[in-house]
Amino acid sequence: MGVKVKIFDEEHDKDLEEAVNGFLKGVTSDCLIDIKYQLSHFSDGPGQIYSYSAMIIYKKKESQ
Repeated sequence: MGVKVKIFDEEHDKDLEEAVNGFLKGVTSDCLIDIKYQLSHFSDGPGQIYSYSAMIIYKKKESQ
């Protein structure tokens, strides 16, 4: 088994949730190591831009 990471970056929290949940459907619980989450934002003139990101650390089986 090798250790892998998968990184997601979305502008909306629900989009990140859907992307992460979709990916996790293919990862068994014994292969999941950790999930890191981060929210950042910055000003773009009069508005705010948000970035929701997650990094999934998992073991990939050799047959995958």
